[in-house]
Amino acid sequence: MTTNIKLAKRTRLDSQFDKIRALEEAGLARSAGGSRFFNKFKNNRLALIGLIIFTIIVLASICAPLLTPYDPQKIDLRAILQAPSWEHWFGTDRTGRDLFARVLYGGRISILVGLGSAILSAALGVVIGVYTGYVGGWLDALAMRVSEIFMAFPQIILVLLLVSILGQSLLNLIIIFTLTGWGGIYRLSRARMLSLREEEYVLALRSFGLSRPLIAYKHMLPNALGPIMVNITLSTAAFILQEAGLSFLGLGVPLSLPTWGNILNVAQDLRVLQNNWWIWLPVGTVISLFVLSVNFIGDGLRDATDPTQQG
Repeated sequence: MTTNIKLAKRTRLDSQFDKIRALEEAGLARSAGGSRFFNKFKNNRLALIGLIIFTIIVLASICAPLLTPYDPQKIDLRAILQAPSWEHWFGTDRTGRDLFARVLYGGRISILVGLGSAILSAALGVVIGVYTGYVGGWLDALAMRVSEIFMAFPQIILVLLLVSILGQSLLNLIIIFTLTGWGGIYRLSRARMLSLREEEYVLALRSFGLSRPLIAYKHMLPNALGPIMVNITLSTAAFILQEAGLSFLGLGVPLSLPTWGNILNVAQDLRVLQNNWWIWLPVGTVISLFVLSVNFIGDGLRDATDPTQQG
């Protein structure tokens, strides 16, 4: 009788352990319905709002031909400085061009400049920072001195200097932003490598005789991707603002191309600011919403990838 009771209890415990094992295998023991990363991100309301706004603006820019029949470059002297209406949702500028079309098509170039420059500068900084931070020595010291040279000058001053040397073009602007923006992500990557290279798993990999690049890029870099992703989002917002500022001054993308900054360029005239608000207010609102959305996404990624805030 006693033996049967013990067998019954053991059977119940075994069934409970089987359920726990099944949940672990399904990846649901610690987070029901998804990983902790996605749970943390979707619980951040501002991050979700930012993601929605970001998606809407990006999709609207990509699908611009489907949303407006107007050519952003076409001049219509019969529709000069028309206020917003059902025909022209954002009104027209001083040459009769539809501003809604220019905002949509301009978003393509502005987002390309911001996101492309952020990704390229991050790639350059990560490639240098991960390896030099792991190996150390004279190579690390040399890379640090070079980054300090680039970061010793205010970035906007360095950008203006390089624009005056290389000239105005879309490609030149991306190259300039990449060259002036890699220092921050390099230092971040290097700091992460300095904290990771003494971990036990790194020492074990080193004892197996694996090459330095393999250890640095394959085994250590994935553990440092969280802060890097956040930095890319913040750099995207910063580069978009810089492009808008340079184009507003007439030093960014050539005025022949529609960008958010080039649309704002006409707002240098005080009469436009006072009498033709529709020329600068809609595009200024779009820039602000896009930059805010990117910053909200960056904050959400930071919280979701921070191990000290994950339960």
